[in-house]
Amino acid sequence: MFPSSDFSFSPSSLFSAYASLTGFLMLFKSMLHDFVPEQLRSYFYRLFDRFFTPKSKTLTVIIDENFGLNRNQVFDAAEMYLRNKIGPETERLRVGKTPKQKHFTISIEKGEEIVDSFEGSEVKWSYVQSENEKGDKVKRFYELTFEKKLRERVMTSYLTQVVAESEEIKRNLRVVKLYSRDVYASDDDDGCAGGNWGCISLEHPSTFDTLAMDPDAKKKIIDDLERFLKRREFYKRVGKAWKRGYLLYGPPGTGKSSLIAAMANYLKFDVFDLELSSIYDNGELKRVLLSTTNRSILVIEDIDCNAEVMDREAEKEENEEKVRGKVTLSGILNFIDGLWSSFGDERIIVFTTNHKDRLDPALLRPGRMDMHVHMSYCTGLGFRVLVSNYLGLDGLNHPLCEEIERLIDSTEVTPAELAEELMQDDDVDVVLRGVVSFVETRKLERSKLKEKVSCNKDVVIDDDEKQIDKLKKKNAGKRKGKRKSKTY
Repeated sequence: MFPSSDFSFSPSSLFSAYASLTGFLMLFKSMLHDFVPEQLRSYFYRLFDRFFTPKSKTLTVIIDENFGLNRNQVFDAAEMYLRNKIGPETERLRVGKTPKQKHFTISIEKGEEIVDSFEGSEVKWSYVQSENEKGDKVKRFYELTFEKKLRERVMTSYLTQVVAESEEIKRNLRVVKLYSRDVYASDDDDGCAGGNWGCISLEHPSTFDTLAMDPDAKKKIIDDLERFLKRREFYKRVGKAWKRGYLLYGPPGTGKSSLIAAMANYLKFDVFDLELSSIYDNGELKRVLLSTTNRSILVIEDIDCNAEVMDREAEKEENEEKVRGKVTLSGILNFIDGLWSSFGDERIIVFTTNHKDRLDPALLRPGRMDMHVHMSYCTGLGFRVLVSNYLGLDGLNHPLCEEIERLIDSTEVTPAELAEELMQDDDVDVVLRGVVSFVETRKLERSKLKEKVSCNKDVVIDDDEKQIDKLKKKNAGKRKGKRKSKTY
């Protein structure tokens, strides 16, 4: 063993050794610069850095705002995605709002970082904004930093997840539009389709939660819509256009329009309301329908009486001159189920009618009208939804509600009629007593009318409805007179 004193160094000896090494390196650098070509020197420098510079364990991906001449989809997806990842530790935020937006738009400011988790690992996002030397051009990009071992998973699974979630966020924030050929878009109505369609924001408040409809029927419709959205590849594989047809049928006032609004609000699909009486012929019908957009609901209300839609037998009997200038059933079927049906994706077609029996069977078969939804008279369960919507209470908590539910289940009354009754007064007891009186009266009217119909064989269904409307107006007039005579 050597004594420890043999390995001790004095400060002067260390300084002398450092000076000698520094002088040697300076001499070596001078000789390298004078006698070694530039390309070879660069090679030596890179080789030196490779061996003596510690290797980083992280990788940083730059996501520019633009990708070539186009907008970078990943940048926009990251901007939308990170809005939901902002936490309390963030120190600087950007806030903005346009006149049409209902909520503020919040995003991170330059220099801020957001840490996200992915499959048990952390990734770090940084927003960078830089200007050129002249200060007239701003470059915006995100830096995504993560461990190198995560490269494959981040570049595939994680970024795919970011894009998918951003699309879902955009759908939820999207303002649904209502299109009509009778509405003209104003200068500030951006995003409207072409083809002489005007649009306004669809601000109908109807949702599946507020819809006075049988719960099982609502669930069936929701499940069908969800299945439709998820089956892009299925429709492509089986060779069918990605569309779905619904027929809503039932008496007036049973909520057909409210159901369409609930579907649009649930899917965030625009609604194209088409009045067939405004269409000259099949050619114009085709041009108008081709101008609709993807992810939309095409609505044709009262298909049995909205226009001169001829049945197939009548079309065969009519010559070409007479058929010209009319929208025919064949013209509609050709677009719904013919070659033109493959135009566009995620299309929903909704027909409504008060009389399903009047429609040609060709329009009703699966593939054209895939789902038939009977919008029936209100039930006791539907009334509970109405009571919650209009009076803000649980129907089970009021003694009159049970009586009303029994009465409703034993007669025919529409949700629209009940909704009107629930708006008659601010006092809950007064309103519910009025509903009891209304339903009892309606039950008696129906009973008397059925007796009258059974005695007179010549009375048809339409006369039945007209008689009911007359009795309703007469009853409403009596109630109005009573309210006028009431003193306050």
